[in-house]
Order: sequence, then structure tokens, then C-alpha cells
Amino acid sequence: MIKEHKVTKVGQMRESLNLSVKEIARILGKSERTIYRWEKGEASPHPQSLYELETLYNRTFEKNSGTDRLFTFIDLFAGIGGLRKGMESIGGECIFTSEWDSACRETYRANFNCDHPLEGDINSVPIGEIPSHDVLLAGFPCQPFSIAGVSKKQSLGKETGFKDLAQGTLFFDLAQILEYHRPKAFVLENVKNLVSHDKGNTFEVIWKTLTEDLGYNVDYKVIDAKGWLPQHRERIFIVGFLNETDFSFENMNIKNPATGPTLSSILHPEDGSEEPESPYTLEKNAEVNKKYTLTDKLWSYLQNYAAKHKKKGNGFGFGLVGPNDTARTLSARYYKDGSEILIYQGENTNPRRLTPRECSRLMGFDEPEKPPFRIPVSDTQAYKQFGNSVSVPVVRDIAKFMLPYLLKELRIKKFKQLSLIEAEEIKEAEEYV
Repeated sequence: MIKEHKVTKVGQMRESLNLSVKEIARILGKSERTIYRWEKGEASPHPQSLYELETLYNRTFEKNSGTDRLFTFIDLFAGIGGLRKGMESIGGECIFTSEWDSACRETYRANFNCDHPLEGDINSVPIGEIPSHDVLLAGFPCQPFSIAGVSKKQSLGKETGFKDLAQGTLFFDLAQILEYHRPKAFVLENVKNLVSHDKGNTFEVIWKTLTEDLGYNVDYKVIDAKGWLPQHRERIFIVGFLNETDFSFENMNIKNPATGPTLSSILHPEDGSEEPESPYTLEKNAEVNKKYTLTDKLWSYLQNYAAKHKKKGNGFGFGLVGPNDTARTLSARYYKDGSEILIYQGENTNPRRLTPRECSRLMGFDEPEKPPFRIPVSDTQAYKQFGNSVSVPVVRDIAKFMLPYLLKELRIKKFKQLSLIEAEEIKEAEEYV
């Protein structure tokens, strides 16, 4: 029997999580009436439901997050852990990571608990040595592959499907892992042009591989992070579940890009209200280090370059913005000249680049009232890493939206594993699922 204080704690945790009764009911797979009864102390919550709610609460507020988990996941082509941050926020535990870039691995280690394997090239890891997991995450690079010649190969009796079409690509590695381990769900992220790449052939292979060859129920959506962050950043997210589901991005609350925050939310205030952070800001009022201001030579070059293309009717040029604006997409080439996002500093001063700390905020790695994301690498590497990363708040909201569907998958798995169940226990299990 659940103790009385545990019952009333349901409402306290729900309110702390800023979730409605309807949202909690959806997450736990219960009716709203049941949640109301738990909160009023009229009934005791199911132990598994209470564990799920407490784990979600603990993960959100970083309490006992090292021991509580609802599910396991692996983080492939991990970069600096943007997808991981989203999945950890809903109670996931990372048990395997792969990232080929050594500088990214340095940043990853500085920010996450890595008491599990942190591998380089995924191709060097035997598929059987990758631990079994509930969810697969991958911000996989897009390599071209063609569907040409399929009919001819079929006529010759040769194998097609992903084992032929995607051979030699990094997506093929993902498909093999999904086929071998059969995780309950996956989240894939890529640039929005994946859909139109190679006249749509690339995405056609990916879609058929995931749905027809591997049997997952899949949905995808291109989402602009501008509703969450002061940056126009469109990325495609592909979510799949092993069992039949009504999961659809159309039912997710996508934040309106027109009402998102402005750059004032991520820029250094330079008025002494934040602590100085060398080398990004100076001791005096935490003003931005002058090294981020463009030289006369570089600023002149960018202006001339923009003017030349404007005459030709092209849209190429720099992006000059201020605190009340939103930025273009931060790219991995930002370290070269910073031209896509230049911060206006007045008529008599050249504009400046964002600092790496501002880039961290722009991508959502830094969160209010939490320790800043650690940046142990050079500015050049930091710009590359943040420019290649995902928008963390977007991933967090996708993870939150996935949670009810994911928990249902895991409950089904749990009850299928029970070997000796009396008839009434089977009935109870079916009602719970």
C-alpha cells in the first residue's frame, strides 16, 4: 500500500513539472479522473506509475538522476550531446556513445557522465558489442546513395532493400543496428534538405528502409527552432516506434516562430549583471572581449562582397543583427568570418562575432539557473561544434511529446516478459497497458 504522503505528492510533482492533469494522464496512460483521485488521496497510484512520475520529476530537477531511469538509449553521431540532453530530460539513461570527432568527444566528456563506452568510428564497433537499448538517437550525416539500377538487380536475382541501396553509407550502419537490436523507438535528425536531396531519392531509400524493410511506424517533420530560440534553424526530425502507434507530429505543439525570443535573451548584457568569463568577457562589467570584433580588413571585405552580389541580384551577404532581432542559422563555418551572424555595435564600431558562450545559449545548451555548458575547446572548435549541433529545447519538447508513446512501448515489453501470470493478473496488466 502506498503511503499517504506519496499519494498527495502526485499533485506536488505535477505542479512542479508545470504539467496539466491532462498531460500527466497522457504520459502515464491513465484517465484524467484517475489522476484527480490520486491527487485528492482517494486512491493510491500504481507503483509503476508513481515510479515513472518520480523519475521524470527527478530528471527534470536533477535529483537522483544518476540512479533513476525510465529507459536506456544510445547516442550515435553524438556531436556534443544535444539529442542526449533531450532524452535525459524525460528519464532516459545513455549507455553507449559514438562520435568520430576527437574535439567533440572532449566537449562531450566535459559535460556528461561517461561511465559507459564512448567510441570513435561506429564502424569499428562490432554490432553485437553495442549494448541492447530501448531508444536509438542519431544525428547522422547525409551521404548520397542512389536507387538507380534496382530493377536490373532484381531481374538478376540480386538483393535490394537497404542492404543494397544504402551500402557504404552511414545510414546503412544505423539500419543494421536497428535490425539487430530492434529498439522500441528511434530519433534521427538531419538538415531539412534531406527530403529533397538527390531529387528525393535519398529520403525515399531512408523511408522505405525504416518502414518496409525494418517494419517501424515512422513520422517526420521539419521544425524551425525559431519558436524556441532566436535563430532561424530548420531541421528534419524522424521518429519511429517498433509497434503500431498513433504518434504524429501533427498533434505536437510546435511553437510559433513569429513569437519566439530575440537575441537579447542570449547576448552578453555587458553591464556587470553577469559574471565575467575569460576569454569571452572581460573583468570590467563582463564586456565582450575585443578579439570578437571584426578587423577593419575583414569588415571591409564583407561589405564589398555583399555589395558586389547585390548588384548581381543575389542575396549573398552578411547578417547584421541587434538585440531585438533573430539570427540566421548558425553554421559550422562560423569560425571563418562570422558573416551569417554579426552583432551590431554602433555606427563607429565594427560589428562582432558571437562568443562561443553566446553560441551555446543560441543552441539551447545553456539553461537559466543551471551551470553553464562547459566549453573546453578552442573558439574555432567551439564554433564548429555548436554550428553542427541540434537545438536542445526543440529536442526536449520532441522527447516530452514522445514520452507517453514510449512508456506504452516499455509497459508492453514489461508485461510480455512476465512468464507466470494468473488470469486476473493478465487482465490487470492489459488494463494497465
